[in-house]
Amino acid sequence: MQKTLLVIIGPTAVGKTALSIELAKRLGTEIVSGDSRQFYQEMSIGTAKPTEEELAAVPHHFINNRSIKEYYSAGDFEKEALEKIEALFLSHDFVVAIGGSGLYMKALCEGLDEVPPVDMVLRNELISAYQNQGLGYLQQRMLSLNPEKLKKMDSNNPQRLMRAIELEMQGGLVVKKAKARPFNVVKIGLNMQREVLYERINQRVEVMMKMGLLHEVSSLLPYREVNAMQTVGYSELVEHLDGLMTLEQAVDKIKQHTRNYAKRQMTWFRADEGIHWFEPNKTDDIELFVKTEAAKKSS
Repeated sequence: MQKTLLVIIGPTAVGKTALSIELAKRLGTEIVSGDSRQFYQEMSIGTAKPTEEELAAVPHHFINNRSIKEYYSAGDFEKEALEKIEALFLSHDFVVAIGGSGLYMKALCEGLDEVPPVDMVLRNELISAYQNQGLGYLQQRMLSLNPEKLKKMDSNNPQRLMRAIELEMQGGLVVKKAKARPFNVVKIGLNMQREVLYERINQRVEVMMKMGLLHEVSSLLPYREVNAMQTVGYSELVEHLDGLMTLEQAVDKIKQHTRNYAKRQMTWFRADEGIHWFEPNKTDDIELFVKTEAAKKSS
């Protein structure tokens, strides 16, 4: 049978970690993480990394493998993850990949579109405008350039906003055909009723705060400008520590921004017709589907 990469995706807090571990156990394999924040050693509580027990239950790769002081792109991940998967396929018929980061999963499954190089004159102009006029300037500029793209992206991340503006100003992505992979790809998407998911998100934020998220963010203030810190759960608490809002207001914003992020994730994933959707508690159904699809693709 041809080797199969099982890709498990879905919005934050939907239950990807628990399902991936159970399926990896049943398939006798290991897990490749494609979460763009769990790479970083210094960020644990706010990124909802698997617990020590979960990491011990099944071998995981690409968790805690980088420092936030390092630049690590989706292209870097594509190269390294493909090398790791190739090595794992020497002794496993299946490999499980898990992630809520649509760009990183796209990189893994089909490669990335080509992008023009950074125009440093434009980049410096945007940095200056952001420093002087704030996040709202970048959001308004992107709104004027491509409102549909703005809806789908993390509009609270200044680095991503600046890069998106640059791409629009330089003619956008050079779209190319997906790269063929030397293995089968079966994509599973997890989803549940929006009200249930939002309640899970709210509860997760409360748990993170009890676990010490504020202390974690406080310890990372020297790195506040790095891209990894410009994400939900970190940027809001940085603003609190700067005296711009109360802790209660910051926690409420984390919940709101995480719910917004989950909505953007689903918008991205729904555009992929190759994803087969399940509720996260349908483990037996998912296992049967994966094995059936793998056999079908290999025949």
